[in-house]
Amino acid sequence: MIRGIILAGGSGQRLDPLTRITNKHLLPVYDRPMIYFAVEQMVLAGIDRIMIVTGGNHAGEFLRLLGNGRAFGLRHLDYAYQERAGGIAEALGLAEHFADGGPVAVLLADNIFERSVAPIVDRFRARPVGARIVLAEVEHPEAYGVPEFEGDRLVRIVEKPSRPASRYAVTGLYLYDARVFDLARGLVPSARGELEITDVNNHYLALGQLSHEVAEGYWADCGESLDALFRAGQLVATRGANRTVEPPAR
Repeated sequence: MIRGIILAGGSGQRLDPLTRITNKHLLPVYDRPMIYFAVEQMVLAGIDRIMIVTGGNHAGEFLRLLGNGRAFGLRHLDYAYQERAGGIAEALGLAEHFADGGPVAVLLADNIFERSVAPIVDRFRARPVGARIVLAEVEHPEAYGVPEFEGDRLVRIVEKPSRPASRYAVTGLYLYDARVFDLARGLVPSARGELEITDVNNHYLALGQLSHEVAEGYWADCGESLDALFRAGQLVATRGANRTVEPPAR
């Protein structure tokens, strides 16, 4: 059974001043709070055990908003608190006990996908060994982890390269087997002082156990900038989000 981990921490500095009084993942994207999209994605993928990892001064607001997850058809939601912003991999480590030795689906709560990721999760669920990442073609890949290919073969992921080797970005959806927690513990902090998820992915790649897929439809990183947050709202309004079927022809 795959368990879901939604990472909703971070300082949200790129969305200042909106984040001076709340966590960025509680900001509205069109008609609902940003965090809703991540929980909905997990539920659509058949994941019914979910942990929200958050931090900062507004962590209690997630419990007030989401409660036990009943509004999403869940019987229970787990929560963990990250005391400092130490990177995605560090936040992931807080969920090790929750994972209970099984595979996990990790989703950054500021990521919105046009299509349901259920097919991607199902393919990993069928053989939950190693890791699987999801790519999206973007205009400015230098802002993200960028995959480098030799032919069709993924050979490395470079974090925020000045000269991207491809037009793809690694999105904030990651699927891992239970070894991810051991790998995260062995990481050395980057120049930013954080444990980077790119290093985890490159470890799996070195083992020959990292697969990848390309997301269908749009992918929005709402936390990239205020403009990105606005664009995400427009995309949700016009094209929907987490869709499981194509819209009817007009």
